[in-house]
Amino acid sequence: MVLLPSFLLILACLSGSFGYEDLWNKVFAFPAPSATAAVVLHISNQQPLAKLTVCLRYYTLLARPYSLFSYATRSSDNDFLIFKNQPNEYSIQVGGSAANFKVAPKEKPSWDHICASWDSSNGLVRLWLNGEPLPRQGLKKGYSISPEASIVLGQEQDNFGAGFDINQSFVGEISEVNLWPRVLSPAEVRLSKNNVVVSGPLLNWGSLSYTIKSEVFVEDFLAPQNACI
Repeated sequence: MVLLPSFLLILACLSGSFGYEDLWNKVFAFPAPSATAAVVLHISNQQPLAKLTVCLRYYTLLARPYSLFSYATRSSDNDFLIFKNQPNEYSIQVGGSAANFKVAPKEKPSWDHICASWDSSNGLVRLWLNGEPLPRQGLKKGYSISPEASIVLGQEQDNFGAGFDINQSFVGEISEVNLWPRVLSPAEVRLSKNNVVVSGPLLNWGSLSYTIKSEVFVEDFLAPQNACI
C-alpha cells in the first residue's frame, strides 16, 4: 500500500506530467527549442467535425517557422493546423491543404490573440488576429475531420502523436486555448479576445485535460503594466 503512490509518481515522471484543471490566468511556457517538449490536449468527441473554431493567445520572439496548434488524425497529420510560416504569415491547414494569411509586420513583440475557423459546408476558412478578421479563403469543401485526434500545442506532428521537428517547435508562452465544434460569430470572437467564456467548447481552458511532455511549464500569466490585451 505504501509503494503504490511512489509507483504512480515514477510512472507520471516517465510518461509526462498530467492534469485536469482550470487554467484561468495561467500559461504554458515553452522555454527552449525542442524535439520533445509539447502539451497534449485530451478531448471527448465521438462525432466527425464539419465545423470548428480554435482560439488561443500566445507570445513569442521567434522569427523562424513554428507550430501553435496541431490536430492530427490517422488519415492526415495536418487535419487542422495553425502554423506561423514567417513573422507576417499564418498558415491554416485542413486535411493537408493550406490557406496562407498575410498580416502586417509588428513594430515590437507582444501578445497576439488568434481565432481560426473552418466550415465544411462552404469550405470557408476564417482567421481573426486580435479581434480583426482577415479576408476569408476556401479549403476542403465537403470534408470532415475525424474525431480520433491527437491534439498538440507547440509542435507540428509529422505522424499521429509524434514526428516533432526542433526547427518548427514553439518557444514562448501559450494561453487561453479553446476549441468549439462550430464557427464563432464576430461577437463571440471578440468575447474570446477579451477572455470572456464562450459557451459549448470541446476544449475548455477553464477545465482542461492535458499531458505535458518534457520541458513545458504551467506558470502565471504576466501581462504588461497598463496593457489591454
